[in-house]
Amino acid sequence: MSVFLTPDLKPIGGGTYYPPEDAYGRPGFKTILLHMAKRWKNDSNSMLENSSKLMKILNNTTAFDIQLGTELSHIMKPNPKTWITCYSQIQRIYDDEWGGFGMPPKFPQPSILDFLFHVSHKMSKSSEGKNSLEMALTTLQKMAMGGIHDHIGQGFARYSTDEKWHVPHFEKMLYDQAQLAVSYTTAFQITKHEQYSDVVHDILQYVSRDLSHEQGGFYSAEDADSLPTADSTKKREGAFCTWTQEEVKTLLDKPLDSKSDVNLSELFCWHFSVLPNGNVRPDSDPHGELLDQNVLIEFRSKENTAKKFQITVENVEKELRIAKNILFEARKKRPRPHLDNKIITSWNGLMITAYARAASALN
Repeated sequence: MSVFLTPDLKPIGGGTYYPPEDAYGRPGFKTILLHMAKRWKNDSNSMLENSSKLMKILNNTTAFDIQLGTELSHIMKPNPKTWITCYSQIQRIYDDEWGGFGMPPKFPQPSILDFLFHVSHKMSKSSEGKNSLEMALTTLQKMAMGGIHDHIGQGFARYSTDEKWHVPHFEKMLYDQAQLAVSYTTAFQITKHEQYSDVVHDILQYVSRDLSHEQGGFYSAEDADSLPTADSTKKREGAFCTWTQEEVKTLLDKPLDSKSDVNLSELFCWHFSVLPNGNVRPDSDPHGELLDQNVLIEFRSKENTAKKFQITVENVEKELRIAKNILFEARKKRPRPHLDNKIITSWNGLMITAYARAASALN
């Protein structure tokens, strides 16, 4: 978040994100700075007038009467009518095919998932309650199968640039891991399906290994970009997480333990849609950083892969674990993304809650 202030700290403009340079029709931060400086020099009075209007709106919005708030808290508790209103708004923006809510970029939005679980519990016999559970579970399933989920190093990226949860912004945030761990824990408690508990273990493994301080506490995030190789001079988004098909074939060039006439790389590339020229759509890669790269995604189920290669689902799972371990060890040799090692109390609180919920539900 960037906010432009006057010398006496009055806001005169701002936005959530400005790229460093002009690109794809969007002004970069330098251009914005020059524009704001020019406006301030030539038309500061109108900027101050707009600032005063903005501050008045903000002050009115945030003003709170303690006595009134106490009184309202007794008469404005959420009720079924409130739940239905919220449910209807969420249902309108739900993606029936891929799960999630709204248009790309698609964020996990665990607060919505938790609300849907609440509605499904409180109104379990109604169509709204049943649909709420279906929306939440489908979204969690699709995210776990998607590229937003790091199938090699565990954990979840911040958001997906496309509707299929395929190509993420590769940054990993502690608060996402924490809240998603709680959502997947809730899904397991409701369904008792191990596909959800497996994801909980996955998230906590990532946090314990990569975001934990040795003396306690959790770091904030890992960056999206990193150097492709130790000799590189320019970072690239997703460099730590993506693969060429040639890399995968070289690293996984061995027969299956369960069926010697099938190569492990063949099964892995089929299951995770690894293609010779990469599997990233051009519209998901506007900067051309993912050319010929593959973002691993499970468009196919393990049952589908088992049928394709005529082996059992259990053997598919076993072979994929072997392949993932090989790729994980290979990936460890790459330059890592920058670690944001701030320890933020509120985010740590979320993460501690996630560990506690998981320990209670899964053990």
